Amino acid sequence: MSAPPAPPAQWHRVLTLLADIGLLIGTRAVWTSAAGHRPAVAAVISLCYASILVCGVLALVVRRARSLARVDLCVLVTGVTLTLCAWIMLHNGSDEALLTTQAARELAAGHPVYGQPWPWLFGHGVALTPTVTGGYDYTYGYPPLAPLLTVPLLWLGHGGTPATAVSTGALIAGTVVLWRMLPAPWRSAATLVCLGFGMLPSYGRLGYPAIVALALLVPVVVRWTRTGAGGRLGAAGLARAACLGVACAAQQLPWFLAPFLLAGMYAVRRGELGGWAAALVVARFAGAAAGGWLLVNAYFVVSEPGRWLTGIALPLTQGAVLHGQGVVGISLYLTDGSDRIDWYSHASLLLFAGLLTLFVLFVRRLGPAATVLPWCAFYVATRSQDGYYLLMTPLWLAAAVTTPASAFAAAWQPRPRLLSGPHRRPARFAAAALLLAPALGAAAVAATGTPPLRMRVTAVRHPTAASVSRLTLQVANTGDTALTPHFTLTTGQGMDPYWRVVRGPRTLSAHGSARYELRPSAGRFALPRPGVRIRLRAFTASPQTLSSADVQEAVRGAG
Repeated sequence: MSAPPAPPAQWHRVLTLLADIGLLIGTRAVWTSAAGHRPAVAAVISLCYASILVCGVLALVVRRARSLARVDLCVLVTGVTLTLCAWIMLHNGSDEALLTTQAARELAAGHPVYGQPWPWLFGHGVALTPTVTGGYDYTYGYPPLAPLLTVPLLWLGHGGTPATAVSTGALIAGTVVLWRMLPAPWRSAATLVCLGFGMLPSYGRLGYPAIVALALLVPVVVRWTRTGAGGRLGAAGLARAACLGVACAAQQLPWFLAPFLLAGMYAVRRGELGGWAAALVVARFAGAAAGGWLLVNAYFVVSEPGRWLTGIALPLTQGAVLHGQGVVGISLYLTDGSDRIDWYSHASLLLFAGLLTLFVLFVRRLGPAATVLPWCAFYVATRSQDGYYLLMTPLWLAAAVTTPASAFAAAWQPRPRLLSGPHRRPARFAAAALLLAPALGAAAVAATGTPPLRMRVTAVRHPTAASVSRLTLQVANTGDTALTPHFTLTTGQGMDPYWRVVRGPRTLSAHGSARYELRPSAGRFALPRPGVRIRLRAFTASPQTLSSADVQEAVRGAG
């Protein structure tokens, strides 16, 4: 008589249960909205609640691993259903969706896509990206894959709906692929990270092109250290390379991941095959990736080469104002600004280079973190939004499950004599410190800068007790460089629209002072409730500086 099958591991049960619980996050808000507008969607969500409850029970009581695998599948199907229900209720998208859809419309009409401002898309609650030049970025600034995929869906309607359908569909496809490629006991982790928590589905509904890139990167990252094993890429390796190239044609974030994957692949293959054979494998992989990237971009390279190149580089060159949860918060919220804002960008580039060098030097230790290390550089960048990290978190999971430390045990590591001698341990710590010190120093230079402008409110015009229509300032330039300031009032994170300068010099000379009269772009600025911090900010583009002053008492008291 054969022995009964072994029961599933307890950690597998817990992981399935966590994925099941994660689907509850944000579901009530969608159900509430659907109950008043789309009762059929609300009914489907109610059935999903029943599925969550049943799966929760089954995850704890089924006796066979195969039965628990079926529960994992049910949790996945429930997550996909809830994601689709949320998209049905909330599909208008953000500024990214509007730009992508408009780019698709222009492409379908045979018009240029890049370098074309579309200011009518913004306003009325649609976010703007302000720049240090005092303007806003109204153009499409991503590689072209998302608009190409959106063109066939333009029939879905106006606004950003077609782009949100692409990104939400890509998220679902990426989730299913990751779920299928992971070992069976780990599959519910894919459901949890991709569809649970409410994080990535919300970005899908906002129409972020990065979601498309994420879905394409999933097959690249799963078991990525096996790519090129034995010196042959094969059909699977070429498919991975094509996915990497096409992902780089969807959004710029994969650009930062690619060097780590290529360096890690070379180190692992060199440990197996030797230097020349490893270089050939990586060269073929990189060539196939470049071919996929070029295939997507070919039409734009030919039809609008200059505008295309400027457009896909726009996030790196546009000069957007400081924003995010990283080190820039020091200059934004803890101090009154800095006259060395450019150094945040220098710090980000230096940190990326330092981390990549460390990865190459210590790939046996750092190899498993290849999908996490690239995003650390954004923590010190001028734009350090948390989306740069969390949008790629499924790749963290994919690498953690399928590329353990043992995969790098025989990887090649360059070993200078200093790092392999009798005092190698302190030498390696010193090398790491030296490689990271320039980035930390640059960030410190930026954060410790002094605001070049001293600003004082001298008069306020109040059309009502709760609003402001004019603001008069006395501004002094304490620096040695003439500055062209652009002013705004903010009441929290992010930047409100710039105010128009009604009276005052466009450029304030070095060590000069002047009187400025400002007017809100909308005609009136609504005062927040008492106790909310109101900051007057002035950005300049050359050099990039930020000067801030707390003005809540002056703005209210002058009324």
